[in-house]
Amino acid sequence: MAEDPRAVETMKFKTVEIDLNRPPVAHLYLNLPSRRNALSLDSFAEISAAISALDRHPDVLAVVVSGRGTQFCSGIDLSALETIVSSAGSTATDPGRSRERLRRQILSLQAALSAFEGCRKPVLAAVDGSCIGAGVDLVSACDLRYCTRAASFVVKEVDLAIAADLGTLQRLPRIVGYGNAAEMALTARSVSAAEAKEMGLVSRVFDSREEMEVGVRAIAEEICKKSPMAVMGTKAVLLKSRDVSVEQGLDYAATWNSGMLISDDLQEAIKAFIQKRKPTFAKL
Repeated sequence: MAEDPRAVETMKFKTVEIDLNRPPVAHLYLNLPSRRNALSLDSFAEISAAISALDRHPDVLAVVVSGRGTQFCSGIDLSALETIVSSAGSTATDPGRSRERLRRQILSLQAALSAFEGCRKPVLAAVDGSCIGAGVDLVSACDLRYCTRAASFVVKEVDLAIAADLGTLQRLPRIVGYGNAAEMALTARSVSAAEAKEMGLVSRVFDSREEMEVGVRAIAEEICKKSPMAVMGTKAVLLKSRDVSVEQGLDYAATWNSGMLISDDLQEAIKAFIQKRKPTFAKL
């Protein structure tokens, strides 16, 4: 049986919150303010489920991600980290099987945050307060990042005697450059909003949370005015081209546009331009 594309409207969550009151932009909140939005095992599962459901929702064309309370995300919940490590060896007498179980658990957490990148629709991170550890993994998987002057970013894992393993070391160098990413990851120092803007981690810095919410929503709404097919294709080609040669990226773009050029969206865009009106596109 096909999944209900509107299932997210009735889904219940403990650690995240979804606001669908102003489509076509959906707002996903990390919603554990009492724990500074630390990511528990439930958080990872709910993030994955929420993004998958928003990706399928026909009325949603862009997603904004932010945190409830004064912090964006304080990283992985340390009790969750302890549970993962202890459970990996709780029953296995074979060290090899124990490590294999731990590997699968890490892959599951990676997949939850990679869901932001895998979502067909653009995901915009709006950061206020601290963004630490797994929070940086999360925003690195988003398409666009914005923050307030009160924001700060820390790749914290080295202080916990581990290497960041949920996406930062793979994605951040492509966003801010190898040197900047390496310094952040090796020193675990705090990067201010101004420095984050300078190195390209965020596209814009807002004076307050209120200004950021208005500004980021306006950017998301502007994206939503474009052809959904073109936006989806642009995201897919950008991500593919990031990881392959220019020649391979061009070939992938040609494949995408061979489909785009026969879509109804192109005809509607041309007609709207000729008729000097705003185009109206069908849902995905």
